[in-house]
Amino acid sequence: MSTVLTQGIINVTSDCRACDHCTSICPTGAISGLLGQRHKIDHNLCINCGQCLINCPFGRIEDASMVDLVKKALADPSKFVIVQEAPAVRVALGEEFGLEPGTNVKNKMYAALRRLGFKKVYDTEFTADLTIMEEGTELIGRVYGALGVKGYENKGPLPQFTSCCPAWIKYAEDKYPKIIPYLSTAKSPQQMFGAISKTYLPTKLNVNPANIYSVSVMPCTAKKAECNRPEFISSGYQDVDAVITTRELAALIKEKGIDFNKLPAEEADKFIGASTGAATIFGVSGGVMEAALRTAYEILSGSTLDEVDLKAVRGLQSVREASVEIPVKALGKALPVNVAIVTGTKHVDKLIEDVLAGRSKYHFIEVMNCPGGCINGGGQPIRREMH
Repeated sequence: MSTVLTQGIINVTSDCRACDHCTSICPTGAISGLLGQRHKIDHNLCINCGQCLINCPFGRIEDASMVDLVKKALADPSKFVIVQEAPAVRVALGEEFGLEPGTNVKNKMYAALRRLGFKKVYDTEFTADLTIMEEGTELIGRVYGALGVKGYENKGPLPQFTSCCPAWIKYAEDKYPKIIPYLSTAKSPQQMFGAISKTYLPTKLNVNPANIYSVSVMPCTAKKAECNRPEFISSGYQDVDAVITTRELAALIKEKGIDFNKLPAEEADKFIGASTGAATIFGVSGGVMEAALRTAYEILSGSTLDEVDLKAVRGLQSVREASVEIPVKALGKALPVNVAIVTGTKHVDKLIEDVLAGRSKYHFIEVMNCPGGCINGGGQPIRREMH
């Protein structure tokens, strides 16, 4: 049975200060209310990104919490509670304990999670690598299909859009349903991990999948909605049972009385905790694109990249584009792969309209809702400096 959050993920509190700042932040126009009036969120339009929450100067917007569900599971001896953490969490969690922004605290984080009672501590990077392999090979199939290569006729249209960001996916589904065939068919890393945790992992740990309770720690409030999507119960069990944010993990650590900064350095559990460097860059805008292009390049060319850093796709501009020459061994020639990277859902409309009108020049488009990527997600630490 899914964990249902009935009131929507993002909500304005009753003591809203009616400053109207949130309406300028919302990418979908989901927030209504005039200056001086309490604001409200239309949950049908809301994409659950939490940008209004982290930008509210008075802290009057909240996200629905699954923390009590996690506590209950941790206290239940019949539950085998495991946890995954996204790459963007490790470089933000330390802020909640007085460390400089950007400090990598992953090894202390693993130690803290074990002291909270999690039986296994894994890293989402493992399934971020799986996402890269799936999205990269799917892109190859679509490119071959467009070139008329036999056997690839039904691989889907170009350009291919990334599918990792649940806020962007909801936006696409709500506003542009005709774009759905262009979305990658790959699940997000969170949901791939959840599926593995209820299928493959139980056979290796010799644990009944009905007893596994899968928790994820994310920089993103939209992940709470994603884990409740009905298609993510295909094994008969909900893939991810609960999602907590970076902020909520910090609160749990403090509540438990754990001295975070004095924790020893520990490693993630190895069975599905190993990963490559490609997964680490997922949390920033352009990271998914760069990692997928590395995979596509090596598969198509049959050779390893001499320089794995594809700097052409990096940056902080709202919309960026690049063209990467990829030698295709099977065709005996190089092909330019045109890509675009969008950071901020409100900037994607023109690209979608060009695709639907048949005038897009791109082969692959990455979209992340939050400015700069997951690193600035709605579940990250908030610094409100009022002067």
